Amino acid sequence: MNGLLLLCLLLLFGGQRSSACPHLCSCHGTQVNCSSRSLTSSSLPTSFPTETTELGLHNNLLTSLPNGLLDDLTSLHSVSLHGNPWVCDCGVLYLRAWLLRQPATLTSHQGVNCSSPPGLRGRLVVYLTEEELLDSCHYWYCDLALTSQVCLFVFVAVQAALLVALIVFLRRFERLSKEARRTTEESFTTGEGLRENEYSPLKDSRF
Repeated sequence: MNGLLLLCLLLLFGGQRSSACPHLCSCHGTQVNCSSRSLTSSSLPTSFPTETTELGLHNNLLTSLPNGLLDDLTSLHSVSLHGNPWVCDCGVLYLRAWLLRQPATLTSHQGVNCSSPPGLRGRLVVYLTEEELLDSCHYWYCDLALTSQVCLFVFVAVQAALLVALIVFLRRFERLSKEARRTTEESFTTGEGLRENEYSPLKDSRF
């Protein structure tokens, strides 16, 4: 009985959350307008009411959409995504896949053009091939790998320079130690000679 009550409460509150108007958006019935809010991919609402039929996301700062964001909106018949600086790399694969699944009557792909990289600028996201998107990701990975290699080279060079400096310091310290030891021995020998010279007249006077 308690389990059934808990399940009912979860369904009740879950339904309330799913029908709530997202923060920074305005809602009118099943129409959700999140356009011209300067939304970025990180500040975009994480979910929308499941009964949404019209969704406006145009004229924002979106570069990609989080995976699965639109999958539960089965009642959609109008989505506006134009006017955003879409970055056509691995991050836009979900948007492309979602657009390809939509019926021809849903013109959500219109105006969804690549803003970067330069080689794909102006292209419609829906018409991009996976190879083109993966190639753009490879460039990013190559740049990261090159940067990592440069950092590793600099680190090794610094370590080598420190090792050389340590060796030079140790050799110089060893040379200074030898000179100090030799000077000490010479001073000790000279002192012994002076003492012997001082004792010689005394020995001669005894005779």
